[in-house]
Amino acid sequence: MLFRGLNSINIDAKGRMAMPARYREIIERHCQGKMVVTIEEEGESLVIYPIIEFEEIQQKVENLSSFHPVSKRLKRLFIGHATDVELDGSGRILIPPTLRAYVGLDKKAALIGQGKKLELWDEDLWNVKRDKWLKETNSSAALSEELQNLSL
Repeated sequence: MLFRGLNSINIDAKGRMAMPARYREIIERHCQGKMVVTIEEEGESLVIYPIIEFEEIQQKVENLSSFHPVSKRLKRLFIGHATDVELDGSGRILIPPTLRAYVGLDKKAALIGQGKKLELWDEDLWNVKRDKWLKETNSSAALSEELQNLSL
């Protein structure tokens, strides 16, 4: 399963988002159109996982300590807001109103492929963040050794 690329997406008044055609067949074949939408760990965007991928990650998150404040926060946001969604006959998914409100999604969104998952951002916020990250990449001092050894 592989999601990649940036897609400009419209969200209709009911909160439905058309999945790009290039992803639909992959989603149908890999998980019968069943996906999970939740809040990403930093709380600025939503993440959309095929249900199979989400269940693996959920198990890992559930196994984190219930005493560590960061683990508790992750469980509450990531698992607590997880919502099952399914592609409809028109290739759309319904993004729940509470999740749309949490990250400020209205009509224009950016859907970013991240390999085994998709990120869904308010388009304006995505553009601001992307520009900020592009400026930050000029500093290799902050790169971990693992990233410094990566060749693209």
